[in-house]
Amino acid sequence: MTPLRWTTLVLCAVALFVLWPLWPPLVLAAWTAALTRPLLARFEKGLKGRRRAAATLSLLLFVVLAFPLALMTIGVISGAQELVATVEGSPSTVSALQTLTSSPDAPLPSSFADVVALLQRSGTQGLGLLTNVAGAAAKGLVGLFIYFAGAYVLLLDSAALWEWLKQHSPLDPKHLQRLGNAFHETGRGLLVGVGLTSATQGLIATIIYVSLGVPRAWVLGPITGIASVVPLVGTSLVWGPIALGLFLTERPIKALVLVALGIGVISLVDNLLRPIYARLGALQLPLFVLFVSVFGGLVAFGTWGALMGPLIVRLALEALEVSREERTSA
Repeated sequence: MTPLRWTTLVLCAVALFVLWPLWPPLVLAAWTAALTRPLLARFEKGLKGRRRAAATLSLLLFVVLAFPLALMTIGVISGAQELVATVEGSPSTVSALQTLTSSPDAPLPSSFADVVALLQRSGTQGLGLLTNVAGAAAKGLVGLFIYFAGAYVLLLDSAALWEWLKQHSPLDPKHLQRLGNAFHETGRGLLVGVGLTSATQGLIATIIYVSLGVPRAWVLGPITGIASVVPLVGTSLVWGPIALGLFLTERPIKALVLVALGIGVISLVDNLLRPIYARLGALQLPLFVLFVSVFGGLVAFGTWGALMGPLIVRLALEALEVSREERTSA
């Protein structure tokens, strides 16, 4: 290799090292821009070609739609931490199952004052959790700024940036295009395909748990939806122990009803809706590979590894497929 190539390689490696701590907001910004681009086209047409105004409006609409989901996620994580602490404090497995289905639940607000108190309490818990996840307030603000700025820039200039990357990348443009397609496919698949399926199952499970009087239904429901990515057992990983807990606390009728609804409704949703959601964003990874890559990513990279794991595996599989095609055609 020439000195110029060595210099370029070293500088690119250092640049990657510098940018690595910011990969979560950068990746999310790229996926957000890709998902928001249809809105940009509609708004740009309505605003008579004012692209910057259309990009701002598109991003604001996306944030408005995503903000309640973010708040719900924070609340669920907070409740899940409390639930785990409660179960861990149980002296035995039977006691844990009984605690899961018999511990008193927080009463629903019956007045405006109760609603205000609930929002204040949840807001305090959510803020504390957000601070812990971010590590520090300043770091969290930097991440938010990178995310919004990156999404805005990519909405406006993604075509020009992509052309620059194709001209300067050592990869052949057609190979780079394949990897780029796999990158965006992973975002759509995780956020739309897998995300909508899990959210729908979580919503249905929450309604069922509330109807049966299961405590912490607002936490256990979303957790049930998340469990849908687990191969073979799926959502039964959550509603199964809950049904067993109902049986152990002498509520056999409710336990049988939950088993029937778990098999006939919650699990059936996966078979009915997953193909529909897959049309909006299909992730070309087998369920077992997705499961392993998610939890492997969590072990390797922490919380954000749930996104990084599937992304790395999907890009690696695409690169292997491109290499195979090249060898075959040679």
